[in-house]
Amino acid sequence: MINIISLISACGITVGTCALIVVLSVYNGFEGLIKSVYNSYEPDLIITSDSAKTFSPVGESFDKTKKLNSIAYFGEVLEENVFIRYRDEESVATIKGVDNLYGNKTNISKFIIDGDFKLYQGDLEQAIPGRGVAVNIGLRVHFVDPIYMYYPSKTGNISFFSGTNTFNQEKLFPSGVFSIEQNIDKKFMFVPISVARRLLEYDDDVTSIEIFLKKGSDESTVQQEIQNILGPNFSVKNRFQQNETLYKMMKSEKLTIYLILIFILVIISCNVFGSLSMLIFEKRGDIETLRAIGTRERTIKRIFITEGWLISLSGIIIGVVIGVSLCLIQQYFGVIPMPGNFIVDSYPVVLNLYDILITVVGVGTIGYIAARLPVIIIDSTIFKK
Repeated sequence: MINIISLISACGITVGTCALIVVLSVYNGFEGLIKSVYNSYEPDLIITSDSAKTFSPVGESFDKTKKLNSIAYFGEVLEENVFIRYRDEESVATIKGVDNLYGNKTNISKFIIDGDFKLYQGDLEQAIPGRGVAVNIGLRVHFVDPIYMYYPSKTGNISFFSGTNTFNQEKLFPSGVFSIEQNIDKKFMFVPISVARRLLEYDDDVTSIEIFLKKGSDESTVQQEIQNILGPNFSVKNRFQQNETLYKMMKSEKLTIYLILIFILVIISCNVFGSLSMLIFEKRGDIETLRAIGTRERTIKRIFITEGWLISLSGIIIGVVIGVSLCLIQQYFGVIPMPGNFIVDSYPVVLNLYDILITVVGVGTIGYIAARLPVIIIDSTIFKK
């Protein structure tokens, strides 16, 4: 009976260890996928003003920044929420005004799902909305209807009878539709920065400057260099700082998953404690015999600790082998498909040596404690007599 309980304990630890490695590896896959999407779209560095919503990127400091050898693209960006209308549908979107080089200098063209990323067709100015925006207003690229954009005029007189003087209006034809991530797709629409400035009544103001670095450039060094040039009134953020909340949330979620699975393994390890406790009571006669022939108490305790430790260790080794094997099979062959319409065909898996180490250490510590606790029974029931 004790052997059966010990076998069940080892199997439980095997399943728990395997599940821990697989779940952490799948989470790594999704985390890497999200980061790759954001890294493909977002700039290496972004400059914003700490004191105002917009700023004018002119002057000696900005000229000096543009001339840095590490910078591959210095893009002026103007963002604002506007009211849009397409045929009979109306919605609100955030226009992102960029220059004509934006499509060639960034990776945005990889995310076009319909049409092309073209801000100009000859002299005709065009817009590229996200898939969510396009769905909301029923837009199709091959349709010939324009997108109308409206924004309150800063200089026009407010009229309750006519909106002609109240709102600025711009008309653009769609050239493509992009799809990056759901929250981005339902919010943004790319437009020429000249159009954005006309609509918002700005001369040369921007809300941010996006910087893409040349390959091999040290991001932290360039970031600090730009910060020193621009001074304390501007913030220069890298990709992590641009999405600091997202990255911290992903780390906390991974830690939470790890702790939950470790807690499950603690419960499973109670079987080790139970089987070892019963074994101690069953072997009381043998313990007395060992004591009678002069075996030290420390040696007797070590026997039972080793017994319990081997149960956990066997489960850990088998669990690691199975878990690593399953992850490698999924990582290289994609056996389990991803349900629904997703950007990948199978569940993303990234096997991390650090995750294997913390799994072995965590489960091994639990196994040692589960094997060590029953020895207290020996002290209280046998050696204290």
